[in-house]
Amino acid sequence: MSPTRRTRPLVSAGRLAQVMAENGRPPVLLDARWKLGEPSQRAEYDRAHLPGAQWIEFEDVLSGAPGEGGRHPMPDRMVFEAAMQAAGVDEDHPVVIYDQANSLAASRAWWLLKYFGHNDVHVLDGGLDAWVRAGQELTDVVNDIAPGNFVATPGCTSLLLAEEAADVAYRSVLLDARPADRFRGENEVIDPVAGHIPGAVSMPALVNVRADGRFLPSDDLAMRFTAAGIRPDSEVGVYCGSGVQATHLALALEDSGLQTRTGVYIGSWSHWITDPERPVSTGSEGVTAGL
Repeated sequence: MSPTRRTRPLVSAGRLAQVMAENGRPPVLLDARWKLGEPSQRAEYDRAHLPGAQWIEFEDVLSGAPGEGGRHPMPDRMVFEAAMQAAGVDEDHPVVIYDQANSLAASRAWWLLKYFGHNDVHVLDGGLDAWVRAGQELTDVVNDIAPGNFVATPGCTSLLLAEEAADVAYRSVLLDARPADRFRGENEVIDPVAGHIPGAVSMPALVNVRADGRFLPSDDLAMRFTAAGIRPDSEVGVYCGSGVQATHLALALEDSGLQTRTGVYIGSWSHWITDPERPVSTGSEGVTAGL
């Protein structure tokens, strides 16, 4: 599935169309469209999706129930496994995930599949919108598929606990993927406490995508992360409000080619603030110039 010699997590619409047109079995396609605070996007999937794509419901499959673990905690392993099997995901066959455009939901599914042990997972760069711009067709046909054999094995990538995230901020680099005004504590529109984890560095996830939803070129991503103090083989932690933009940042890090050791604090800020003993910082310290 890799569109270049280096294995990348992102695949272009043109490359995906080429792979799907080749003889043999195409990759498993997962439609993960989702909008925070809005109803399920299942109706949009039923109206039009990539040929062969299977629907994944974000709130049911890619997140556990909101509560002490945060607004979007880790899903139940067995629920996730069953949903992936129902979507036709096999252990040894490539998977491509997409959402509408900016890959926020797709990156969450990408990271979870990697965490649970799938080694060949990609995200359609620019999502469904990029597919349409490339002149590719959509369909309303939902294919019947054979169940997959994917077995969810946790721990295949690094999942940070709150204390571990704080430790990474102290020893190395902890990136906060929320918009910079929320990081500074100036405009908290979702969570009841404003601010950020002490020592974190602000790196808003969506500064890494273009206006059309596609990610910046790998070299540009690498320069942005380098400006935030990250070097090849750095230990990096990422968090956000509830563990969605954090996985988007993890995806950008992997595509940058810096080969970092990246851990995701999936509970993120919405979990951090459940313990009033955890410290909170505000202000501009940690905001990288130009971001």
